Amino acid sequence: MKNFSVSQKIYLYLVKAYQWYLRTQERSLDEAYKAALQIKVIEDEHFHGQKIDINSATYSTSVMDYFESDLKQLLRIVRMRLTEFKASHYLLNESNLKTAKKFDVEHPSSELVLEKLRLIDQIVAKYTTPILQQNFTQDAVIPSSTQYDTVIPKIESEIVQTRKADLAKNKSNNQPKGKVNTTGVLPRSIFNTFNRLQVELDPNAEQDVVEKFRTSQRRTIISVRFLLLLIIIPILSHQISKAILISPIVNYIRNGEQPQLFINYEMEEEALLELERFEEKIKFQTLINSTPALSRQEMEEEIEEQVKDKALKIAEKYQVISGNAIKNVFADIISVFAFIWFLVISKREIAVLKEFFDYVVYGLSDSAKAFIIILFTDIFVGFHSPHGWEVILEGISRHWGLPANHEFIFLFIATFPVILDTIFKYWIFRYLNRISPSAVATYRNMNE
Repeated sequence: MKNFSVSQKIYLYLVKAYQWYLRTQERSLDEAYKAALQIKVIEDEHFHGQKIDINSATYSTSVMDYFESDLKQLLRIVRMRLTEFKASHYLLNESNLKTAKKFDVEHPSSELVLEKLRLIDQIVAKYTTPILQQNFTQDAVIPSSTQYDTVIPKIESEIVQTRKADLAKNKSNNQPKGKVNTTGVLPRSIFNTFNRLQVELDPNAEQDVVEKFRTSQRRTIISVRFLLLLIIIPILSHQISKAILISPIVNYIRNGEQPQLFINYEMEEEALLELERFEEKIKFQTLINSTPALSRQEMEEEIEEQVKDKALKIAEKYQVISGNAIKNVFADIISVFAFIWFLVISKREIAVLKEFFDYVVYGLSDSAKAFIIILFTDIFVGFHSPHGWEVILEGISRHWGLPANHEFIFLFIATFPVILDTIFKYWIFRYLNRISPSAVATYRNMNE
């Protein structure tokens, strides 16, 4: 087995990663083609070459559920791999294709690619319309990963209907009511009672209630899952990229030459202060516990030796801290790109999340709304908020290995909370005052 140096190992790793990147277009197309062929095999063996019909009476319900699950999974693979194929085809330019031969990467001919795409489109075109309708009396409450793409469009359609109903309701509530509109021959409670009885006697009322509950439950699950992924994906991207990709490169570059122990003056001051305190502590302990047999020169030599060992340990400590600060910069950039990429591909989930927040916020009482507004304004723009912003900015500077620029921090504290407070007040005046006037009145009373 050959022994490679660190630079050779890093080079081989980068070559393999680049080869994997160059093969992305071919690999994604092959996986989509294989998934489409599997759909074709199911059609030929079980449906006489026709499309997979969920309502077919040839098989039992359990067998059709099995075929339905396989079809959803295969269609999902085809969509994902075709998206990956389009993205890689867009990103790969002529220079990449020319360098592919140098790295023993051969791309298929254009005729073969077009033939595979033609076959994929021919098979998948049968299922472009939503033929897999969900039956609320049979489906599970929690959507699995294969049901995820079919649940979101249904929730989106209900979001539009809910918003239209809310707008109509708010419009009717905000209209000024005169005496003719507020009074009638009979009390309105009697008509409300008749309406409630009509709903309770409706034979489809139970099914409507169950359907609304399941839709609300799915919306909650999708929203919670999306929020967790918003937190997990940047953290995982940061840790994995830092450990696997960035750390070997930074360590190799810093070990190849004399590394800089301190990347800013604050680290140097902290190290010198720590060494000075240690030296004074050693002198104090030596003077207290010294034996008469030791001369002054021997005591100084012993102190100097201990201080030298401590200085080496401090140097190693701050060398690691400086390296971590450099790694954090690149890892944070990768995590930001991962976060933005996840937001770009999750437009439908964002719409569901917005509807979920609207449902939660509108369900709160006026006192709860006012309490939350006061809590957030006091935290971010309140009297004690400058101390919190100062701690956050100093922590970010330390995380990236930058010296804390107090002039910038004070300028940020003097401007950003003011802008944020203006946005809060404009939002309260412009939107909240129109949506929930009683919440604004409660907020003013609590704030006073």
